[in-house]
Amino acid sequence: MTGTRESSEAAHEPPVCQPADGAQNDLEPNDPELYERFAGQWWDPRGAFVMLHWLAAARAELIPPPRPGAVLVDLGCGAGLLAPHLRGYRHIGVDFSQEALRQARKHGVRAIRGDVLAVPLPDGCADVVVAGEILEHVHDLPAAVAQACRLLRPGGLLVLDTLADTALCRLVAIGVVERVLGLAPRGVHDPALFVDRRALVRECARHGVRMALRGIRPSLADLLAWSVRRRASVRMVPTATTAVLFQGAGRKEG
Repeated sequence: MTGTRESSEAAHEPPVCQPADGAQNDLEPNDPELYERFAGQWWDPRGAFVMLHWLAAARAELIPPPRPGAVLVDLGCGAGLLAPHLRGYRHIGVDFSQEALRQARKHGVRAIRGDVLAVPLPDGCADVVVAGEILEHVHDLPAAVAQACRLLRPGGLLVLDTLADTALCRLVAIGVVERVLGLAPRGVHDPALFVDRRALVRECARHGVRMALRGIRPSLADLLAWSVRRRASVRMVPTATTAVLFQGAGRKEG
């Protein structure tokens, strides 16, 4: 979707996800309080969570059309950014932020407050489980994977995207995306929690889900057009490496 050209002054505004007073700098990396401080920007297409909008659209491309009555469980759903891209699923969102869940409900999500390491839902309840941009925030990857796989019915699909535990990812996600481009709030990630890809695939396999990974990145042409306000959003495109940002999809053995 292409927007109209705006003034050059507006096109070069500083990223809104960095408060002028540096208010988030008193927080430790990965502190959930950061999401509360930026809660008013969840649905702002140029706000603190802008990249999560782009990633939600890319994530939805991996989700198949639903059967009648199909259930999708969205782990770490935030304010429900996946909802506009879904049709026909009963969309259940799990998150710890009360304010994010309040906003998710406004977008048709059945929102449940809970920890992704102990999801308050029964085994085998979901046709699709989504773990979008959440695994790089948890302190126990095996437990998070076990929960996601537990929720799947036999033949159900697990879809995820996250950040890789590599030096290149730390440079790009922290050094470039947060500190240079300002496309995410500073301190939103703790690089110590970035995801070991082999461990992720191994843990999924332990629970009967054979996971296939692929790298993705923002379209550079779209990003440039977005930066000068000629596009409203940025498409995520495949890339040859999974060493920075990657998606995964796999079905549970039946």
